[in-house]
Amino acid sequence: MEAGKAITYSGQGFSLLGEKGRFVLPPELRKSVRESGQGERLLCLAKHPRWKCLTGFGLSRADQFEAELDREEEIALERKEDFDRDFRAQQLYGFARVPFDESGRFVMPERYFKLGGLTTSVFFQGGGKMFTLWNPAELAKMGAGWDDAQEACADLETQALAGRARK
Repeated sequence: MEAGKAITYSGQGFSLLGEKGRFVLPPELRKSVRESGQGERLLCLAKHPRWKCLTGFGLSRADQFEAELDREEEIALERKEDFDRDFRAQQLYGFARVPFDESGRFVMPERYFKLGGLTTSVFFQGGGKMFTLWNPAELAKMGAGWDDAQEACADLETQALAGRARK
């Protein structure tokens, strides 16, 4: 990663759980995760603070957490709302470091299946400073504004299932 260059995550992808219990990180996201980790193949995973899904990002994202905490605390103070910095810090810094191979294959830690509502497939949705990992059924429950992601998920799932059927 070039100094000062922000890593962004865009695009969509889909992975079925493989025979060896692995998912595959889509190529465009894999590239950004590696750039963020200065070449290291480590995917950072955490529970999304509001939605029934996970967040994924590369190692350099953690460098932004203190500034993010400062900003969130400042906003809360301006709105005269409570802000528990320690609680929020635990949400941000409590991520898992998950290695992936050259092809993007990784083993999802067991607890994240439950936290993200995941079963046998995952939909990846780029989100700028991070990306989300969804169970297609959970994504389908999201309300207005999620149409594009839901349609992309359905299309990519159909392609993945058709590809598996051909094997």
